[in-house]
Amino acid sequence: MLGSAAYPATFAFDPPERVANWRPLVSWLLAIPHFIVLYVLQIVSGIVAVVSWLVVLVTGRLPDGLAGVQAMYLRYALRTYTYAMFLRAEYPPFGFETTAADPGDDTRVRVDFEPQLTDRNRVTVLFRLFVAIPQLVVVSVLGFAAGLVTFAAFFAVLFTGRWPAGMRDFVLNVWRWWLRVETYVLLLTDLYPPFAFD
Repeated sequence: MLGSAAYPATFAFDPPERVANWRPLVSWLLAIPHFIVLYVLQIVSGIVAVVSWLVVLVTGRLPDGLAGVQAMYLRYALRTYTYAMFLRAEYPPFGFETTAADPGDDTRVRVDFEPQLTDRNRVTVLFRLFVAIPQLVVVSVLGFAAGLVTFAAFFAVLFTGRWPAGMRDFVLNVWRWWLRVETYVLLLTDLYPPFAFD
C-alpha cells in the first residue's frame, strides 16, 4: 500500500497492476449510486461540523460519535473518488462504519484516523475556517491540477491499461493533502496540516 506520513489522518491505496482499458469510459457512471450517497453524507457532515464546533467551544471535547461520523464520511469519499477516477476495478463497499480505524472492508483503500477528543484548543476551533484559508486555497489549486492530470491519465489508461506511476502518485498525494485539510476543518484534530504532499 502506498501510504501517507504521520498525521492524525492517513490514506493508503494499493494500486492494481493494470486497469481495464474501458474503465475510464464507465467508472464515473458506475459510481453514480456512491455519489448520491456521498452527497447525503456531505450534508450530514456539514451539520455534524457545526454541532462539533459548538460542542468543542463549550466543553473543550469532541464526542467520539461525532468524530466517527466525520471519519466515515471522509473514508467513503476517498473510496468513491478512487473508483470514479478509474484507479481501481473493485467496486467500493457501501460501508458506513463510524470508527476511527478503517474496518478493512475495502481491499484497495485504507483511511485511518486518530481524532483528538480531549484537550482541544478552543481559540483555533473558534477561528478554524479563517486559519484554514491558506490550506483551502492550496488544496483547491492542487485539485484543479489533479483534474488535469486525471484527464491526461484517461487517455493513458484507455490506450495502455495503466495509470502512469508519476501521474497516479500525484493524484493520490493531492487526495492525501485534501484528507489532512478536511480532517483539520472538520475538527478531528487541532494539528495544522503540513504544506507537503507526504
